[in-house]
Amino acid sequence: MTQWIPGWTTRRPEKSDLILALSGSDVIKSDSGWLHSGDSNLFREGVPESVSLGSYDGRDVFVTELPGLAVDDHEAIPLRDALLMLSDAPADMLSTGFQVWQWWRDHRYCGRCGEQTGFHPRERAKWCEPCGIPWYPRLAPCVIVVIRRDDRLLLARSSRVKRHFYSLIAGFVEPGESLEGAVHREVKEETGLAVTNIRYHASQPWPFPHQLMVGFFADYAGGELVLQEDELSDADWFLPGDTPPVPPETTISGRLIRAMENEISRGGIPV
Repeated sequence: MTQWIPGWTTRRPEKSDLILALSGSDVIKSDSGWLHSGDSNLFREGVPESVSLGSYDGRDVFVTELPGLAVDDHEAIPLRDALLMLSDAPADMLSTGFQVWQWWRDHRYCGRCGEQTGFHPRERAKWCEPCGIPWYPRLAPCVIVVIRRDDRLLLARSSRVKRHFYSLIAGFVEPGESLEGAVHREVKEETGLAVTNIRYHASQPWPFPHQLMVGFFADYAGGELVLQEDELSDADWFLPGDTPPVPPETTISGRLIRAMENEISRGGIPV
């Protein structure tokens, strides 16, 4: 069984290593899989600037980006499609690769003095020598919550996403705010509802570009649906098994919805 293990090294990739190749927001996939060997024809001119990710099946993995004209006849798959639609996609590795590459590209220069950064000698960080500051990969915590009202759950449709899924209320955590406080605020802002009995369920990294989605269950506590129109185009309460299309279980929203449906069907509350 192949195994993906996150890791870090400052060395350059060799021909025996594996490369995750990106092109903008796409993953470059070959007939043989999601990773390319260092001697692939994609890298006839050599592997471009690259960053260590870890190892896959015992071989070191690096991430790099190629210009669109350099992908030849390989398939370019949007990252969102890979995570939402393709069951064979190594979601954890792709997510790590995109987030690490975004960080690497965004921190070429120190945000304090403007000097060029280099490798940190001991950990995954960009290092500014004059300031003595490490610049770590960014993480933006977001809450996402499935709300229960008796035997129904709340599902909402985004006014900004083109896919026809109904999903959950979600939003970024603000400075000085707890995760639970963010749940209360986001639900109130987007739906006009109050919630209670907030309880953690699961989390998932989500590389658009560097979120950490923290999933909660909550119970309806009062209010009528009043939608924030720039966020939601529709929302309603649905019975388990009688919902509109929802995200797949490769996503935290899909797993939260399925878990809440199971809770309602069992007539219980999870520990």
